[in-house]
Amino acid sequence: MDVNDLRIAVTVIGFISFVGICAWAWSRSARKGFDEAAMLPFSEDDDTPAGKTDGDKQGRKQHG
Repeated sequence: MDVNDLRIAVTVIGFISFVGICAWAWSRSARKGFDEAAMLPFSEDDDTPAGKTDGDKQGRKQHG
């Protein structure tokens, strides 16, 4: 067994791992968790008042 056989084995193992991760990501069992994670930015559990951002808090003077 020479170094090229090792390279081939690592490439095949990497490809099989990639296909396995893709299959898991597209499986129905993982969909619920991904759907919940996708909705996290829209959750209303944050403490920031509507219309306020970090830029408003960092020294911006409001005219009015």
